[in-house]
Amino acid sequence: MRVVVLVSGAGTNLQALLDAAADPAYGAVVVAVGADRDGIEGLARAQRAGLPTFVHRVSDHPTREAWDAVLAASVAAHEPDLVVSAGFMKLVGDEFLAAYAGRFLNTHPALSPAFPGMHGPADALAHGVKLTGCTLFVVDRGVDTGPIVAQAAVPVRDDDTVETLHERIKTEERRMLVDAIGRIAREGFTVDGRVVRFG
Repeated sequence: MRVVVLVSGAGTNLQALLDAAADPAYGAVVVAVGADRDGIEGLARAQRAGLPTFVHRVSDHPTREAWDAVLAASVAAHEPDLVVSAGFMKLVGDEFLAAYAGRFLNTHPALSPAFPGMHGPADALAHGVKLTGCTLFVVDRGVDTGPIVAQAAVPVRDDDTVETLHERIKTEERRMLVDAIGRIAREGFTVDGRVVRFG
């Protein structure tokens, strides 16, 4: 299964996928990495792995729609079976979603539908929950609202800060992502309304 990964930062989720894909039995291979800004470690990881990369900054395009179209075209050039947003901090538009409907996955550092948006770990702490975690979902037009592919739970400790909680969530997020993408590659998956099933 051919996977294009989109990143905005350090690329630790990308690295987890690259490490897993080194085993031919995993079933998926990363074929390209895209980003919304230059000079990030995620792109450096891709380049060290010998992968083609592309960068499209929103500010370089006259409209958000123009950026979205260029991003969709660059992804399409690598003929992916699946697109994974791995810390990609931009919302794509209608053209991208239409091109990759049902094949564009994203991770979120909370147990959806709780705490959508940019501050999942901080919101969980502020709310006083005892359990949070991470979610892998099929991207739709909402913010962290798509059908759920996989989730992993992370207990909240009494002495947690946003940083310590987020680090533990990220560890589980990498494990969840690698497991789910491998299963999708080997077994396939279906989306029936809001229900996602492997196989």
